[in-house]
Amino acid sequence: MKRFQPVILGSDINAYGMARAFHEAYGLVSTAFAHFQLSPTKYSRIIDVHLVKDFTKPQVFVQALTDWAREYLQKHPGTTLILLPCGDTYANLLDQVGAPLRRYFAFNAIDADLNRRLSLKSSFYDLCEEYDLPHPLTKSVDKAGVEAGEHRNLPFDYPVAMKPADSDEWLGIDFPGRKKAFIIQDPEELDTLIRRAYQAGYTGRMVIQDFIPGGDENMRVLNAYVDQHHRVRMMFLGHPLLEDPTPEAVGNYAAIIPDYNQGIFDRIKTFLEDIGYCGVANFDMKYDPRDDTYKLFEINLRQGRSSYVVTLNGFNLARYFVEDLVEDSAFDGRTVFGRGHRLWMEIPQDIFQTYTQPSKDKDSALSMIKRGDWGTTLEYRQDRNPLRWLMVRHMFSIYRKRYAQYFRDKGGLA
Repeated sequence: MKRFQPVILGSDINAYGMARAFHEAYGLVSTAFAHFQLSPTKYSRIIDVHLVKDFTKPQVFVQALTDWAREYLQKHPGTTLILLPCGDTYANLLDQVGAPLRRYFAFNAIDADLNRRLSLKSSFYDLCEEYDLPHPLTKSVDKAGVEAGEHRNLPFDYPVAMKPADSDEWLGIDFPGRKKAFIIQDPEELDTLIRRAYQAGYTGRMVIQDFIPGGDENMRVLNAYVDQHHRVRMMFLGHPLLEDPTPEAVGNYAAIIPDYNQGIFDRIKTFLEDIGYCGVANFDMKYDPRDDTYKLFEINLRQGRSSYVVTLNGFNLARYFVEDLVEDSAFDGRTVFGRGHRLWMEIPQDIFQTYTQPSKDKDSALSMIKRGDWGTTLEYRQDRNPLRWLMVRHMFSIYRKRYAQYFRDKGGLA
């Protein structure tokens, strides 16, 4: 096998999950770059994090990676450096300014125009219309539209969901009551929150949607690997049973069991191959009992923060990157549609047992726990040390406080 080194962009749980996948499959310690340190990758022996000031600025991003790669390749000639973004900002930077890095790194990227059409929720729904992919009824407005009162004339009833079309820009916005996404009960609440968002400096479009009834149990998450030749090699569907209730983390999954739906697989596969996608695509969707359909909320242009559920169930994501970007291995056209039997959690068992709503799916998950068919991203036997053990315990204690403070049977939101 050719020599290769994974280089991960990010320091969050997504980054740790990918580092763990490479360590499990190949015994490698990953290199990571980020603009600040996050807890999931602290005190780890399987990922070496380099912190770079202003790393999310395009010039700094390209220069820092170039300088490191030159030095590394002088010491390790003939090595393929696999570059993997583990966040929206890094995925966008690779698509928009990453061309000079191809001299040193192997990575998947799409052109900037397709990136924009997919990453902005408002234009993503336009693509869904073009490809006949179900999505919630939606109204999109900008700041001028809000000033003109366009958000008051909705083609659907309350409650409604509201979220920023540009989730990357939203990370830098703050105001009283800010959340990752909102469930809004009446026109007055909508008017207050949407005006606050623009007054706080948000410049993108805001998406207002028909609220799909049901809770976390109606959500689904799909990860697909599409190779450099735009062929879908693997798809895996997860069924979230619980989400993080913290306002800034609403929509982040906390517990997922495997699922399987050939109809969803087939439609998404056709879409990804037709648009010329490559890399990992991560879709969030929700089952709508009113018309018996699964409706898409968004696509993330990288693996999701919960994507270790794919590796946990026997479809190691690192292997797909290596087979594609290092080996360019032959592909017979037969997409792997993953089936699994293991529960993934980002939380301790007691939170899952206490806050997950009673259902047959919860019973199935509890049976998985009883059999030992479960796992978390952060608790890795090959990466144990006292400081990391204490850090993970501390993270779990914070989760317990968050659920006690924020949890309610909210009816679900992506």
